[in-house]
Amino acid sequence: MDWTATVVKRAGRGVMAALLAGVVGVTVPMQARAEDPCADYVPQEKPQNAARDIVGQDLDQIVERGFMTFALYDDYPPYSWEEGGKAKGVDADIARLIADFVGVEPRFNFVSAGENLEADLRFNIWKGPVVGGAVSNVMMRVPYDNVFACRTELVVYPGQYQEEHIAIAYRESEYPDGGPVPAYFRFDSVAVENDSISDFYLTGFAGGQTAAGVRRYPTMKEAMEALNAGETMAAMGPLAQLEFFKGEGVAIHEPPLAGLAKSKWPLATAVHFSYRPLAYTVDDAITEGLSNGKIAEIFGTYGLTHNPPEW
Repeated sequence: MDWTATVVKRAGRGVMAALLAGVVGVTVPMQARAEDPCADYVPQEKPQNAARDIVGQDLDQIVERGFMTFALYDDYPPYSWEEGGKAKGVDADIARLIADFVGVEPRFNFVSAGENLEADLRFNIWKGPVVGGAVSNVMMRVPYDNVFACRTELVVYPGQYQEEHIAIAYRESEYPDGGPVPAYFRFDSVAVENDSISDFYLTGFAGGQTAAGVRRYPTMKEAMEALNAGETMAAMGPLAQLEFFKGEGVAIHEPPLAGLAKSKWPLATAVHFSYRPLAYTVDDAITEGLSNGKIAEIFGTYGLTHNPPEW
């Protein structure tokens, strides 16, 4: 599977939905890809950066001025949201951990998802928005893949801190003998976030046989609210969101997902490639947080399972 052949718009924060669902074609033999994920990539001419992007990006400048900026996806619980003027969520708390390691104050820029992940990185890390705003020192919650990394040369991805999983939540009363697998949704109803990985997967699974059971909602929160209210029998989406919005009488499991190219993937941060000392420091902060259990504690605070990335 070629992770960069195409990127489909995902209303949910730039995660590469169609790519993860395996809807793109193979362009390089898998053996060659395994040996060198960048084997087929020809570097393109690097775009010029505006001078304003340089100010405040270097680690020494960050320490001198006393704060660093983090790009967080807006209104995206349990990962990041704003409440009473304060940034909340797993990603906000991990950003605070990074800033504390550096010895500066964290400041947050809440951003909307762009057309795809490349757009998010362009607007928030190396170029800046088309109108107003500015780049951030660090962007949180960036799905990592080594093939994709080859094609985004202006960005580095330090500090993998979680492995995201796709799972299924279900009403225990509907499935007393255990949770459903995708084939059940030929007949049973399942809530998904519109244009998400789960939506693409179930719409195309088994030649489209499970599409009839799909019920689409604008957000994963609304999909889970429908499940909690008994409007659907199940819901499918990222494990953390299922756990965060799970109501009484709802259980979660991770069955095999046949045909899904990636049912789990690491999450990292993103930093401009020119500022390697900053990237190394972010990586050190995340490594320390994983080692001393502080990152696991952050996930536990929100009632979430921490799945450490596997290297």
